[in-house]
Amino acid sequence: MKLMRIGERGAERPVVRVDARTYIDVSDVTPDFDEAFFGGPGIAALRPEVEARIAAGRVERFAGERIGAPIARPHQIVGIGMNFADHARELGLPVPPEPLIFSKSPNSLTGPNDDVLVPRESRKCDYEVELGIVIGRRSMYLESEDEAATAIAGYVLANDVSEREFQQERSGQFMKGKSAPTFAPVGPWLATPDEFADIRDLRMTSVVNGEARQDGSTATMIFGPLYLVRYLSQFLTLEPGDLVLTGTPPGVGLGFSPPRFLAPGDIVEVAIDGLGSQRQTFVAAG
Repeated sequence: MKLMRIGERGAERPVVRVDARTYIDVSDVTPDFDEAFFGGPGIAALRPEVEARIAAGRVERFAGERIGAPIARPHQIVGIGMNFADHARELGLPVPPEPLIFSKSPNSLTGPNDDVLVPRESRKCDYEVELGIVIGRRSMYLESEDEAATAIAGYVLANDVSEREFQQERSGQFMKGKSAPTFAPVGPWLATPDEFADIRDLRMTSVVNGEARQDGSTATMIFGPLYLVRYLSQFLTLEPGDLVLTGTPPGVGLGFSPPRFLAPGDIVEVAIDGLGSQRQTFVAAG
């Protein structure tokens, strides 16, 4: 299944995508795709209801509604840095022996096609196409990757927007450069794991102002999704609806010589096989 939330910011309603033109409204089944939904019967209970409604022809047509992030504000957003060996090489950094973990503020979450606000005093705003993992149940000390698989509700497309000066040059942790408002465009949908033959074989791309920048694959991840969920559970409690961003392939602005950062007016498009695409216009924060 592909879960979506459509409607104006703060008033999104949960739907299930049938195809590019139609959806099933499930707002009478669950008020939102949030912690309560993922932590309860959630997807397992929703699936037969959706199948019954499709069989009965209870579908509606998309009519240009705004697409919100497919999950409500998560308890936490956890990022993984340097998880692609070729990305580490382009930055001249060593491959980490264990996952490099940072936090991204949950209120940075925004819809996949919403404008991204370039922060005041920003000079080094950057893009990163990423595969996101949505957690499906409360998890701590998972013992195996098989157990980790049971803790995953689905996968999403994300743009891990970063301000590199804030991140690297302002005497602080990565979170400082990762957490500005709108710095986490997510969606357009959450795809359940059964939608993929192999989550480690998805093409990942980014385009800036019509110019191809990133063209990678989840196949080159150092630490795969199942490993990451199990690993993270050894250090923190993962809550239902939490979001884990798994890293980016080479081609980010910081990796060019000289670097090619974003400015107001730039347009960024990112995509991952099976997870759709996003398009953001970068605008100056007020």
